[in-house]
Amino acid sequence: MRIRPLGDRVVIKKLEAEEKTKSGIVLTGTAKEKPQEAEVVAVGPGGMVDGKEVKMEVKVGDKVLFSKYSGTEVKVDGEEYTIVRQDDILAVVE
Repeated sequence: MRIRPLGDRVVIKKLEAEEKTKSGIVLTGTAKEKPQEAEVVAVGPGGMVDGKEVKMEVKVGDKVLFSKYSGTEVKVDGEEYTIVRQDDILAVVE
């Protein structure tokens, strides 16, 4: 099954949080922060959204940073994805 987002929505797959700190300390499951970095899996067409023209600035394969508590989490074929509006994406990691 494929997910095809509508409007200015973007489907992302969260990247795993770091298991260790930079100094080498291993983090337990509760100490890890919720990941805010993800890979773009699918991008909506953009167009007119809420009366404004929206141009999509991300593309499939981009690594992005997104707002911590944004989006809707969905599970498709055993994989977990998050659907966010393009406005919830803060930056593209290059």
